[in-house]
Amino acid sequence: MTPAPPRRPLIVDTTLREGEQFAAAHFSSEQKGRLARALDAFGVEYLEHTSPVASPGSERDLRALVGLGLNARVVTHVRCHEDDVRRALDCGVDGVNLLFGTSAVLREASHGRGVEALLAEALTAIRLAQGAGVEVRFSCEDAFRTETADLLRIYTAVDACGVDRVGVADTVGVATPREVERLVGTVRAAVRCDIEFHGHNDGGCAVANAAAAFEAGATHLNVTVLGIGERNGIAPLSGLIARLYLSNPALVGAYDLAALPALDALVAEMVGVNIPFNACITGETAFTHKAGLHTNAVLREPRAYEALDPGVFGRERHLLSGSRLTGRHAVAHRAAGLGIHLAPADLRRLTAEVKAAADAGALGNAELDALILAFARTLPVPAALVSNA
Repeated sequence: MTPAPPRRPLIVDTTLREGEQFAAAHFSSEQKGRLARALDAFGVEYLEHTSPVASPGSERDLRALVGLGLNARVVTHVRCHEDDVRRALDCGVDGVNLLFGTSAVLREASHGRGVEALLAEALTAIRLAQGAGVEVRFSCEDAFRTETADLLRIYTAVDACGVDRVGVADTVGVATPREVERLVGTVRAAVRCDIEFHGHNDGGCAVANAAAAFEAGATHLNVTVLGIGERNGIAPLSGLIARLYLSNPALVGAYDLAALPALDALVAEMVGVNIPFNACITGETAFTHKAGLHTNAVLREPRAYEALDPGVFGRERHLLSGSRLTGRHAVAHRAAGLGIHLAPADLRRLTAEVKAAADAGALGNAELDALILAFARTLPVPAALVSNA
């Protein structure tokens, strides 16, 4: 019997909502359309856009997004205000993502409502959206600073009302993976609907928390390209893909993984930032090897120091052979690329020369190649076979 495919999360990309809250972000209408098409081609299941009540341009852009005919479901993030919901529905969205701040600090500082009052407003908004036949998600903002009893009171009530999913939001990034696993597991046991997780990166745990939420029963995970968003942002798409792929490649088999580098580059250009050097998969040095011990092993078996195959993600492997940390295997590999094959003793001498030269600073490929060629010319033929000397 063929085993059943693994349960996999559905990705809610919120670059056009949460990402727009990034300090340096201001997407033009043209950029929004380009980004939406790219994310749709990658294969995300949901695209979340800013509320149409945010500005006239936001409403215009949401309507345009709905009109693109994407495979992804277009949803928008709105308050539990009847006018907000009606405006969203009028734009033709596939779903309405409702929210209410539920922690004591947000109830006091943001909207001033108690649990019963906010729940009454939430249920009214939910029923209004349901009447239009769209998907409805209700999210407790700042869930991890909300009393668990209050959360369960709210979640079970909206679940009984028939929402498609509830949202568990780590709005200020305070949760740890263990806390996420515990809370999402508690919610999973209390509701029948799907569960969406939204986790900020203030404490550096966004990707780990999203993975923990999925393992605990969450069905939908929020990401943005590059992780951009309010303050330090949320889980980056490429980071979450890397984590899920390492757990089981089948979890991300539905996506065009080779498109990730271009997606990150697109958003980096739009918001005027560089892709972080340590970005999972898409960082400039993600598949670069430098130390001699590493390059030796990678030349024999890439899996020795690569948990991810760069080719799967449209990337290439790089060996830095011009460093003082280099080893003779990396130097031999570089020399072979020039058509030069050295005897062991000569290779050791050349490696020593490379290390000595690189003590003043790493050698670029051109410098390294010039050194190798000059060394080869000092050797008697056929001590070195030099094809392009």
